[in-house]
Amino acid sequence: MARELAMPKLSDSSEESVVLRWLKSEGESFARGEPLLEVETDKATVVYEAESDGVLETILVAEGGAALPGEPIATLVDGASPPAPEAEAPAPRAAAPAAATMDFRSALREALDEALAADERVILFGEDVAVAGGVFAVTPGLHDKYGSERVFDTPISELALAGAAFGSAVNGLRPVVEIMFGDFLPLVMDSIVNQMSKYWFLTGGEVSVPVVIRSVVGAGGRFGAIHSQMPASWFMGVPGVKIVAPAFPADAKALLRAAIDDDNPVLFFEHKRLYGVEGEMNGTPATIGKAAVVREGGHVTLVSAMRGVHECLAAAEQLATGGIEAEVVDLRTLRPLDGDTILASLEKTTRVVVVEEGPLTGGWGGEVLAIVAERGLGDVDDMWRITTPDTPVPYSPPLEDAHLPRADRIATEIARRLG
Repeated sequence: MARELAMPKLSDSSEESVVLRWLKSEGESFARGEPLLEVETDKATVVYEAESDGVLETILVAEGGAALPGEPIATLVDGASPPAPEAEAPAPRAAAPAAATMDFRSALREALDEALAADERVILFGEDVAVAGGVFAVTPGLHDKYGSERVFDTPISELALAGAAFGSAVNGLRPVVEIMFGDFLPLVMDSIVNQMSKYWFLTGGEVSVPVVIRSVVGAGGRFGAIHSQMPASWFMGVPGVKIVAPAFPADAKALLRAAIDDDNPVLFFEHKRLYGVEGEMNGTPATIGKAAVVREGGHVTLVSAMRGVHECLAAAEQLATGGIEAEVVDLRTLRPLDGDTILASLEKTTRVVVVEEGPLTGGWGGEVLAIVAERGLGDVDDMWRITTPDTPVPYSPPLEDAHLPRADRIATEIARRLG
């Protein structure tokens, strides 16, 4: 069935947006969650992702053309798209036939909805999270449901956002604030590092700071060097801050609920290439600081987080065809790290590979190997890291793909090293 694709309303104040680049050609199919086009607004350049499977029938607004929110920019034909290439990461956690499934962004929205309904102290604010429903379409409908006193848009000032979050938290509220891209977290570094993380300590344990900072991170979406970074390692050395980094929809929901309930400041990272990923929703509560073994194996342990977990699972399938059974550990939380789960897996496999989307130097992968060296060296036959180079993230699609630790590279390195 044919339908029109309208220019998305990416902010409450935007009047006109420009189509920078179509990521699909006329007649080309796409899957739900797959990037369709790049759009430039007065605030940012964003990638619009497909809301369902289909085919791009006709492009009505060419690259460089502009349109108002709601104006048609293309026609689509609904329908299933062909399966993704084998090199792509597999769908997460095969669901039982009767189990409910949900995509990553919907799981986050459901967690926010439940938290807002359960506790009137919870508030949600950030750039375009209210009326527009978020640039990545995570928060639609929450403003209408809970009103502008609890879900509201803010000016473009990350420092002001962080200050408002800190002030409201120490005065009894439980704010969830969105810093749209993790690349801009340096703008709130003082608030996080010198205020939020230390206030409980400075007040002798009398005043908690229950702040959740949601932020979109990671590469693979053609966002360029300043919108594709992985900022986790910037905060690894800050006592008092927790860092949550889910890979699957069920964990995204459960860990976001846990973060909102936590009395400490929590950085909650959402990888932009996971929003369209679907998975089984098991309804199980999650504990911050607890990893999970998502694939059993006996020859080598792969440790990763966020998008890297999916790449590790795809690499494990490739390795299995050659007789190498890889165990995959999803960290889920980067601070605190769950050393016990990592070491238990290492004791079985005797080899550990840390796969990190981020530069080799100073990354959290080095902290994982430090735990292995200090607490499990007697079980180690081999250990190493697979990361991105110590360079900015390229914008060029072929260069960006080569930059990232993809499944083929992981499988090739492990097969060569174990061979």
